[in-house]
Amino acid sequence: MKKVLLSLAFVTTLMMVSCKQETNDQVGEATDAVGTEMGEAVDTAAAKVDAALDSTKVKISNTMKEGAEKMDDKADKMKEDAEK
Repeated sequence: MKKVLLSLAFVTTLMMVSCKQETNDQVGEATDAVGTEMGEAVDTAAAKVDAALDSTKVKISNTMKEGAEKMDDKADKMKEDAEK
């Protein structure tokens, strides 16, 4: 009887250890998957930020050109008025 109980205890211990290893493997895989998804999300966000910055640079450049043209026009008008 004692041998049977020890055998059952041994088998139970082996099952618990193997389940723990399987659980650890699953946790490891889940951690890797989350890490990969987070990396992809960061890359996507970085690409969107870069696109927004480029768009903003273009808009600022266009606005500055328009402002410079208006200043040139006003300067020309002031020269004409001064010559009169």
